[in-house]
Amino acid sequence: MELDRLGSEKLVKERMQKYSRDAFKTSLFGEKIAVLCGAQGNKFIFKNQNELFARWSLPSLAKAIYPDLERTRCQEPKASFDNFQYDILKPDALKKYVPVMDSLAREHLETEWRVVEALPSTKKYALSLACMIFMNRGDLDHSGDFLKSLSLLTKGILSLPVNLPGTTLNRAVGGGRVVRRELLRIVQERRAAESEGEDLLSKMVVATNQDGEYMSDSTIVNVFIGLLIGAEYELSSLITNVIYYLAELPHIYHQVFEEQMEIAKSKGPNELLAMEDLEKMKYTWNVVRECMRLTPPSIGGISESIAEFTYAGFTIPKGWKVLWTPHSSHMNSNYFPEPEKFDPLRFEGSGPEPYTYVPFGGGPRMCPGRNYVRLVVLVFTHNLVKRFRLEKVIPNEKMVFSVSPAPASGLPLRVHPH
Repeated sequence: MELDRLGSEKLVKERMQKYSRDAFKTSLFGEKIAVLCGAQGNKFIFKNQNELFARWSLPSLAKAIYPDLERTRCQEPKASFDNFQYDILKPDALKKYVPVMDSLAREHLETEWRVVEALPSTKKYALSLACMIFMNRGDLDHSGDFLKSLSLLTKGILSLPVNLPGTTLNRAVGGGRVVRRELLRIVQERRAAESEGEDLLSKMVVATNQDGEYMSDSTIVNVFIGLLIGAEYELSSLITNVIYYLAELPHIYHQVFEEQMEIAKSKGPNELLAMEDLEKMKYTWNVVRECMRLTPPSIGGISESIAEFTYAGFTIPKGWKVLWTPHSSHMNSNYFPEPEKFDPLRFEGSGPEPYTYVPFGGGPRMCPGRNYVRLVVLVFTHNLVKRFRLEKVIPNEKMVFSVSPAPASGLPLRVHPH
């Protein structure tokens, strides 16, 4: 299958061919950026986080999403940031949510999937699930102001940092105010309730550092905005892209279907999935991994160099931004033979070499939600293929990139019940 490559991948490939397979410099968002390529580039950046590199936020992101980010970083107890271990996102804690994920996936596919456009539908599902699991809230208005405001906010993340009336960033800032106001209300409501709960919000409102200092409401809101944006865009993008490949490749769909039906036959008529069932979905997970190799959920990560350093013969000044990108290793034939080919079997056995496969990043800043993503995608895929055979309405629909990669027309589908 020949894919229309995303613009970000094309840029990386062309620059590597023109300048160097190890590193090149470019300009993005008005910043000088050094792009370190391949497994060695990934390893260098991941290994030197906090030593050579500091966190850096896009100016548009900071303006739209975290207007008080720098202030709260200076004032917050350390427990608010790197030392706060998202306990709810660890495998042992997540396993009790598998039945919740299964129940919501069943309900969603039963009520929403008649004539369907996959991307908007998976956005709604991913956001609803995140609100339920992280905040124990199933009552947010996902079709009204909150969802519209969240969409405006997210669309401004990669926009030019020009906050004038009518610009994308200006609309994002307005959307961010609505989202922050609603989340702040929820945080304050939870604090006032003084009731213990197992969801992430309940844990965060009582979390303290060694001096007994609580996180501020604003910091908690910052965390939840990041989680909701990740759910609405990166997670929904991944689910949609898995559906895209399953509809595109009948032989892959058939093998996933066979695996999932074996699991379904082992369950009672109304018995929900458990973690043990997900551990059996080995081929399905390899399919998801191959989807993330070919179409990574993000373009990578940008840090700021806090000291001058030399890499592959290039000297990178202090203050430059440094980017790792999955495209430079995921599509490298030295790491993945026939990289354009969709082949889940490449993940069998010991799998890819270290630092070649990086959909979730690596090092101390590896995506903390990677275990959550795995469970959500597997549960959704199980329910989807068990219920429907899939047919793309637009056979050659292209992939495009806005905030995350997605089919250009939202992936309209014909779904055929078994």
